[in-house]
Amino acid sequence: MLKHLSIQNYALIDKLEVDFSDGLTIITGETGAGKSILLGALGLIAGSRADTQSLQDKTKKCIVEASFNIKEYALKDFFWANELDYEITTNIRREITPEGKSRAFINDTPVTLTQLKALAERLIDIHSQHQTLTLNGSEFQLSVVDAYANHADSLAEYSISFKQFKALEKALNELLTKESQAKKDLDYFQFQFNELEEAGLKPDEQAGIEQELEALNNAEDIKSNLSKAATGLNGGEQNLLASLNEIKSLLASQAKFKPEINELSTRLNSSYIELKDISNELESLEQDIVYDPKRIDKLTTQLDAIYRLQQKHQVKSVEELIVIKDDLSNKLLEFSSLETEIEKTKKELTSVQKSLTALAKKIAANRKKEIPKIEKEIASLLSALSMPNAQLKIEHMETETLTANGADKVNFLFSANKGSDFKELNKVASGGELSRLMLSIKSLIAQLTALPTIIFDEIDTGVSGDVADKVGSIMNLMAKAMQVITITHLPQIASKGESHLFVYKEDKNDKTYSNIKKLSVNERVQEIAKMLSTGTPTAAAISNAKELLKN
Repeated sequence: MLKHLSIQNYALIDKLEVDFSDGLTIITGETGAGKSILLGALGLIAGSRADTQSLQDKTKKCIVEASFNIKEYALKDFFWANELDYEITTNIRREITPEGKSRAFINDTPVTLTQLKALAERLIDIHSQHQTLTLNGSEFQLSVVDAYANHADSLAEYSISFKQFKALEKALNELLTKESQAKKDLDYFQFQFNELEEAGLKPDEQAGIEQELEALNNAEDIKSNLSKAATGLNGGEQNLLASLNEIKSLLASQAKFKPEINELSTRLNSSYIELKDISNELESLEQDIVYDPKRIDKLTTQLDAIYRLQQKHQVKSVEELIVIKDDLSNKLLEFSSLETEIEKTKKELTSVQKSLTALAKKIAANRKKEIPKIEKEIASLLSALSMPNAQLKIEHMETETLTANGADKVNFLFSANKGSDFKELNKVASGGELSRLMLSIKSLIAQLTALPTIIFDEIDTGVSGDVADKVGSIMNLMAKAMQVITITHLPQIASKGESHLFVYKEDKNDKTYSNIKKLSVNERVQEIAKMLSTGTPTAAAISNAKELLKN
């Protein structure tokens, strides 16, 4: 429940501190005094959008802080899941800087607006005048039925499964789009890959082919020159080796006379052996070289293919072509795996859809089962609010598609008078009737959801007299199980509260400020008497106010 509210620099509020009690708290005040400002500040705590226009002093930041006692509301799991410190007295704070930046805190830990809203939704329900219009909203109507059906576990399970279903549906669509695009490219990729594969590319082969081809194209010249070289070394009568052999013999005959000659003879013999070996290799090379037109054609074709592929793919080496070929191979494999992934995702989607559909039918059955009970309860509450013949009819319809709320929907129809046709709320219900219907619904679901705090902003619009008294009685009854705070302009409702807060304006330093105070018993008498009168409270109005407060 809400224990304390602190507001600084918000709209007409400079600084305000207010404590709240258990049970039913009444808030009254003149029009424009700042009651709506109070609700706006609470709206910030509940996660509503921040606006720098609401800053009273544009040079300072706005701070709104609320303290809640959360001991009885099973919120430890929320705090654990969001890595927040759990405190029985939990503080929620919003700050708005002059630059327009908004920050939120739970127990002094910075949180996102989503986290703030998630906690606030379990602590406080602010019902403003315009919210009565949500009675026509399909989601609100469904939430009423769900509250009565008491199947929160099934709804949570469905929500998780539905998110999984939508994620798989999205993934499948993305895969199918990818497949469609891949199919357009597949033939082209396959052709390019086949072309590169058929080329039989090998690293470092280009230089070898170019070298061999050049040798083959010059085979006759090479063979002729090698033959001449071999002949010069060891051919015919006059050759180098024969001359060296004679010189070698001359030196050998003289070696015994002088050591230096022996050394030169040895060196010459080594040169002779080396030249002899070179001569043999020249002859062998000359014999191996053969002019081969077929080999030349083959290598020329192979090299032309490499040059053409390099030009086509705008690269300069075989290694780069191999990289392109491997990349194309991976793309082809990806397409193959894409088909596998599509089939796998389809199976997963079918499985989840099957279980989701079964769960949706279970939820729909629960809703349908509870509808007659809700209609009966609402009729009883409306009767207590001086609408004895008013009835709420809830149409239940199954849908063909799965939505975030299930595979069914409901539609609230209303009949205010006996014999009147049931029609949609916005077509048949007046403002006062809608207010009483909303109060009945809020009263019903408040008992079921055990929300700690509910705040009504002039839900008594369109009612007066005895009906207003009954509206106050229902609020008082609700306050037995929860904290109820209501802003009202009706004395019959104002008299029902256990605590009464008065919002007023005061001028200070040439500025107007809103403030709030808790009324004493005598002050309550005067305030309710003023609400009963058109001017200064008369003795009769004061007497009437005292009577109202006794009830």
